Amino acid sequence: MQNSDNEGVIVLGATPIGNLSDASPRLREIMASADIIAAEDTRNFHHLAHALGIKITARVMSLHEHNEAHKLSDVIDLAAEGATVLVVSDAGMPAVSDPGYPLVAAALSAGIRVTAVPGPSAVLTALALSGLPTGRFTFEGFLPRKAGERRKRLDSLLAEDRTMVFFEAPHRLSDFLDAAIEAFGQDRQAAVARELTKKFEEVRRDSLANLRAWAEDGVRGEIVVVVHGAPEAEAASIEDLLPKVAALVEEGMRMKQAVAEVAEKFGVQKRELYEAVLAARHEAGK
Repeated sequence: MQNSDNEGVIVLGATPIGNLSDASPRLREIMASADIIAAEDTRNFHHLAHALGIKITARVMSLHEHNEAHKLSDVIDLAAEGATVLVVSDAGMPAVSDPGYPLVAAALSAGIRVTAVPGPSAVLTALALSGLPTGRFTFEGFLPRKAGERRKRLDSLLAEDRTMVFFEAPHRLSDFLDAAIEAFGQDRQAAVARELTKKFEEVRRDSLANLRAWAEDGVRGEIVVVVHGAPEAEAASIEDLLPKVAALVEEGMRMKQAVAEVAEKFGVQKRELYEAVLAARHEAGK
């Protein structure tokens, strides 16, 4: 129902990431009482409500990545008129690698109150189960699908000393692990969590190389990858950077330009890197 003081509110509601029993009492209450429900997928939301035994009386509208920009003003207007608007994604907390951030930013700019019903999070669940350091971490979401862009993103994390959390589609997991090995080395420790909170939940903890071998035959389910940060003493060595120069050359860049770009990016001497590239080529030609 609408607030009696005519003060509308936008509520970000965390939904189960697998196990329906993780739906909190507060989530159930707001699902039943909200005036408007903005759902990433309205069908999935109605299935959730049915599974939880909740009768929905609110108007349910779609709010996803393809229409969010056009629906922002509608949602904000409804809240400005005094409505309680519940925002939900298909799983987990809205605005975390899901629709919601633009709406939150726009609502705050418009003076609309925004709050949250906290709950399940694939990011935090995978991090806690990974066996890797949890004191400091960074969430990187989904990497770009194109190999070149994915490599650049991982290259930018070469010296990252915090634990890194990524989302990945199961059919791209092998490609992700290949890229991670190229960036961080095959011995970097990591964990692959799949089907979190579901019946067939599994967390594999091993080196990137061993995880890549495990994933060779394909992996099913929702995937979260957690990667150990760079050890404090670890820095980009000349040997680490040779494959990066080679990759740029393979894409058509002249060797001197590739050396200059990599040297500048990772803070090494251009001449030293160039000589190492020539030495490696000479060795390979023997």
